[in-house]
Amino acid sequence: MTKVLFVCMGNICRSPSAEGVFRHLVDEAGLSGVIGSDSAGTHSFHIGEAPDARAQAAARKRGYELSHCVARQITPEDFREFDLILAMDWENLSALQQQCPKVYQHKLMLLMRFANEFEEATVPDPYYGGPEGFNKVLDYLEDACQGVLELVRKRALQYQAA
Repeated sequence: MTKVLFVCMGNICRSPSAEGVFRHLVDEAGLSGVIGSDSAGTHSFHIGEAPDARAQAAARKRGYELSHCVARQITPEDFREFDLILAMDWENLSALQQQCPKVYQHKLMLLMRFANEFEEATVPDPYYGGPEGFNKVLDYLEDACQGVLELVRKRALQYQAA
């Protein structure tokens, strides 16, 4: 199984939204048996909490479900277990790089490098803004997660064929 981990700071807005969007795309593609995903935060601020209510509402309006997500902090095992670890912004990428063993550094990337429509390098944090910020985040996530799916679909199919 190819596994993707989405990471933001507190794991209550951007990363669970990315996980929800990505799971939806994986399910639609019929690949849930070969592609897995999860989300985590670089910080412990919200461990055990559900995603932000505004993130859940924005996601639900677009047909994504986040209720299964529970905030957690990234663990040393995550660096070994996941094939791709995708940060929402430079700050979180830097935090991951500091925690990650050198042997797994190649797995760390910014999520927006997989976007095709948007040129922004990072996914903005909507936490301190209004509902429009959560919609903008979903626009970015839908674009970038589609690009991630294209990559991991190829990997998953190569593993199946081998």
